[in-house]
Amino acid sequence: MRLALILTLLAAPALAAEVENPMLPSPLWDDLRSSIIGTEEEPPVDPAVFDLDAPKRADNPALVPVHVTQPPGAPAITALTLVVDGNPAPVAAEFTFGKALMPLDFEVRVRVDNYSDLRAIATLEDGRKVMAGRYVKASGGCAAPAGKSMDQVRATMGQMRYRQTEEAGRQIGTLMIRHPNFSGLQRDQVTLLTIPAEFIQTLEVKQGDAALFTMDAGISISEDPVFRFAYAPGQGPVTVHAQDTDGRVWDQSF
Repeated sequence: MRLALILTLLAAPALAAEVENPMLPSPLWDDLRSSIIGTEEEPPVDPAVFDLDAPKRADNPALVPVHVTQPPGAPAITALTLVVDGNPAPVAAEFTFGKALMPLDFEVRVRVDNYSDLRAIATLEDGRKVMAGRYVKASGGCAAPAGKSMDQVRATMGQMRYRQTEEAGRQIGTLMIRHPNFSGLQRDQVTLLTIPAEFIQTLEVKQGDAALFTMDAGISISEDPVFRFAYAPGQGPVTVHAQDTDGRVWDQSF
């Protein structure tokens, strides 16, 4: 009985630490940190600044939802780097955010190729960096077959849909863009040949002349990407400018 109590007490700090920082110690991240954020120093994890939510076990490794949020009054985030430690190309995307999106409430879907930490490194207005993340159990997301045939892919590529609602005085925008976002690790299910990488590389979303957010992406953003974001109402239509790695450009106004 006494031994069991001692073991329980010894385990308590570790459990508390796991709650405070759900990411696990990661040799992968130790190797990646300096190249991604430019320093060996670990950014602090501070839920008072922002948090990241993702499923502990993904239903579909090619469509893993990532939700980044801030509490009211939190310092503004100007940029955010989304990283999947175990992916072949760990940096999923780099985002910048306009003031209208503060406090941040932003969601996107990514591919996860191995059991991995999924982390976001935020840059604040004063230049400080803060990190948040989750450990996600998923595998095979980067090589998962495309959800449509190649004929369907080519027929619908670049089509956009936009839905807008209102919640607690803020606009909630949901943007969907038809694009296979081929990772370069998938195979054509007919020819069994590897499909070359082909994905939306840059995205710019504005309301009127004011920037809402931009994205510079890699292979880990999901097929037919969906972006959900809250923002303060402004003047003018919402406009979207997207360009993929093959140089195709799509512009649309909503």
